[in-house]
Amino acid sequence: MIPKLNSYKEIWNVKSDDIIKPGLTAIEEALTLVGNPEKKLQVVHVAGTNGKGSTLTFLESIAKEHGLRVGKFMSPCILDVHDQIQVEGQAITEAEMNRVFQQMQIAGLSGKLTDFELITVAAFLHFVASNVDIALIEAGMGGLLDSTNVVTPIVSIIPSIALEHTKFLGNTIESIAHHKAGIIKLYRPVIIGDLPLVAKNVVYQEAQKKHSPVLELNRQFYVEQENVGELYEHREKSFHITKLLRSMKGAHQAHNMALAITAFLEVATALEIQVSKDAIQHAVTKATILGRFEEILSYIILDGAHNPASAEKLIATIRQEFPGEQLTFVIGILADKAVVEILHLFEQVSDRFYFVDFHNPRAMTAQKMLGLSNASHKEVLVDYAQFLQQQSKSKSRTIVSGSLYLLTEVRSRLKTI
Repeated sequence: MIPKLNSYKEIWNVKSDDIIKPGLTAIEEALTLVGNPEKKLQVVHVAGTNGKGSTLTFLESIAKEHGLRVGKFMSPCILDVHDQIQVEGQAITEAEMNRVFQQMQIAGLSGKLTDFELITVAAFLHFVASNVDIALIEAGMGGLLDSTNVVTPIVSIIPSIALEHTKFLGNTIESIAHHKAGIIKLYRPVIIGDLPLVAKNVVYQEAQKKHSPVLELNRQFYVEQENVGELYEHREKSFHITKLLRSMKGAHQAHNMALAITAFLEVATALEIQVSKDAIQHAVTKATILGRFEEILSYIILDGAHNPASAEKLIATIRQEFPGEQLTFVIGILADKAVVEILHLFEQVSDRFYFVDFHNPRAMTAQKMLGLSNASHKEVLVDYAQFLQQQSKSKSRTIVSGSLYLLTEVRSRLKTI
């Protein structure tokens, strides 16, 4: 369920299904009815298990520093449906959302789409109306059959591939890689991060079929730590830039930054833009994202690690930023995630866990998580907002993690206190 979406559906009497239906036929027919806005956009398309949002955030910041008007479509939402569709970093307004829903109602889209497909169409319509120079599109699930896969991008990006959504994407890395590689388009380059070998092979095979150049981290381009900031270099373009000072923490964010810079070089070529190294440096420093090692209160960190791969990256960042420090975890996880594995990973850096319930039909109960945990100190926490306030006042480092949906609820609760 996407917060606040139903209110627009009710106002405009536009019906859609709150379920997942992989496939492109329905959205292709719907887009034809509204004039194919996706064909009027210059697009960067991103699919992958982790790193999509961070990579797009770096890319958005770089593009804006170069004077481009940027649209961004993300999922899931942080607060509600509005923040999934942004132009120039500003969420779509109620008036703007009403306008695109009116367009969709007049075109006869009611009953033809799922909720996510409906929002995808809304995003394309809003970006065209807003006259964006570039639209950054994040796949919702997988890639091949995801509703966003109707675009022909300047460049595609696959930051990472790991097991996820196995009910829909298959239970092997190879099967999941097949879905992610589905975003590769004919003759358009694809940029990839540090992928498992089996996944990398699938991507290269698909790219060969599509005659698409592959730009791979640590082959065509790389990033490394220097005394002052980081160095990025693109070997094939003989382009390098130094003194990159990221605000987004963690070694994995250096990789996401490198993917974004590489993607922007492709965008700049396609749109005939002069690349400014100063603009890239400023953009990298300014780029931040909600829910990615975000300090929402003093000593309180929100991080949306919701699968083993992202949990491992969170642990690495914790060890880098808070070596030897005692930590407390506040955890809420969806039941269809690898809960036991995620908990056992978190237990490598802490033995103090508080489990919470949050409003999502897929959420595992706090009591059940308690039973799965091996932590020496573990409790079910009812009023987590007051607890986090107290932890902040007492300077007790606390990590809130497990689900982006939990982070949305925590952020909302803390704002009301």
